[in-house]
Amino acid sequence: MCGIVGHVSTTPVNQQIYDSLLLLQHRGQDSTGISTAEGKTFHHVKLKGHVREGYRTRDMRSLLGNVGLGHVRYATAGSAKNEDEIQPFYVNAPYGLTLVHNGNLTNTRELTDELYRIDRRHLNSTSDTELLLNVLANELQLSIDGDELSPEQLFSAVERLHERVEGSYAAIALVAGYGLLAFRDPFGIRPLVLGRREDENGRPEWVVASESLVLESGGYELVRDVAPGEAVFVTNGGEMFSRQCAADPILSPCSFEYVYLARPDSVMNGVSVYGARLRMGETLAAQVERTVSTGDIDVVMPIPDSSRPQAMQMAQKLGIDYREGFYKNRYVGRTFIMPGQKVRKKSVRQKLNALSAEFQGKNVLLVDDSIVRGTTSKEIVDMARHAGANSVTFASAAPPVRYPHVYGINMPTRGELVASGRTIEEITSVIGADRLVYQEVADLQEAITRGSELTQLDLSCFTGEYVTGTVTPEYLAWLEQNQSS
Repeated sequence: MCGIVGHVSTTPVNQQIYDSLLLLQHRGQDSTGISTAEGKTFHHVKLKGHVREGYRTRDMRSLLGNVGLGHVRYATAGSAKNEDEIQPFYVNAPYGLTLVHNGNLTNTRELTDELYRIDRRHLNSTSDTELLLNVLANELQLSIDGDELSPEQLFSAVERLHERVEGSYAAIALVAGYGLLAFRDPFGIRPLVLGRREDENGRPEWVVASESLVLESGGYELVRDVAPGEAVFVTNGGEMFSRQCAADPILSPCSFEYVYLARPDSVMNGVSVYGARLRMGETLAAQVERTVSTGDIDVVMPIPDSSRPQAMQMAQKLGIDYREGFYKNRYVGRTFIMPGQKVRKKSVRQKLNALSAEFQGKNVLLVDDSIVRGTTSKEIVDMARHAGANSVTFASAAPPVRYPHVYGINMPTRGELVASGRTIEEITSVIGADRLVYQEVADLQEAITRGSELTQLDLSCFTGEYVTGTVTPEYLAWLEQNQSS
């Protein structure tokens, strides 16, 4: 998962982009990068690690210009350790393009071959972001007609890009001398929102970002989500153009955004993330009542932080005391997006500490947003027992994750998924719990979409049904072989 942002302002954007990336840091901790445009000149700074620890005063001073974009990354394709794969990516023709991307392309093999044999373009990394940028550059080159670049030429390039590219992609690009282009895949799998404000002289300023919290913090009005398949172009002077560039767009956002990835204070596709998580707690409470004797449970406890709304709502619905049994060290990163199983496992006990007084002699119901690899869950159950819990019931606000997520989340191989090929009883044994309760797929969908115009979600990691319709068993086998090699 990655976070992206683009600003078009009437004043220098370096600080604005930096502040936006701080708000998106939860979406990626491997690396970060910023590009700004000063006239026709791009300025780039790309660094490994976190935003706050990475950028220096000299970096910010070098990022000149009133238009720019930024990125925080965790690797889903390519290498997390390769500095050449830190975004943004840049090509010098046509005009000069720099691009950031959130998502994962699923036809990288075909695109790589086409770019080499047909388009005669060189790729210097295994990053699918470089692929996406080169497809855009090639299609834009074919669209140019005359001396000046028009919005329609940009939109024609995006239209042909949609025809060639498969998978998930929310992207923001700078076109040297012209402005900022943003576009979203025809299924809207990854999020992208558009915001606007006016400067003190009434001139428009624009932002495009992965999550709406960036807009609220910067004093922007949420204009709308960028629609699936849509492209938005904002000139350097602040004039905005948009067009639908896909033949048959269908909004099918990733359900895992609402389960775990997004911050609760964001609104995505018209749905409050916090509200969706409260409703997940309601439906999960009903599932607990159907499968577990709630009279045997003394307290409900969240695994901080992303499961707190679900746990609070469950406690209320079940009529059971809510307690905070784990203290979180906020200076340790999110374990789910840490590269490497050994690093992930080691960090769990560094991140969480059990408060023995809340566990001693009690039958506890632990609530987490999801169970992916099971490593973290097992460590948490062990911690609860060590702190004195009499029994541990574990509840997941998401259904069993049984299939690879190929659209931009780091769970690519079935061998890494604790629910793949196992029954609920077997998973219970693996994580060491006394009882295990999962959310039902239909209940998750209902919890996210209730009261909104959203009717379809990507639930592929739970169901094995991929919304793009282009993910084949052969591709999954190839992906698994390459990810495990």
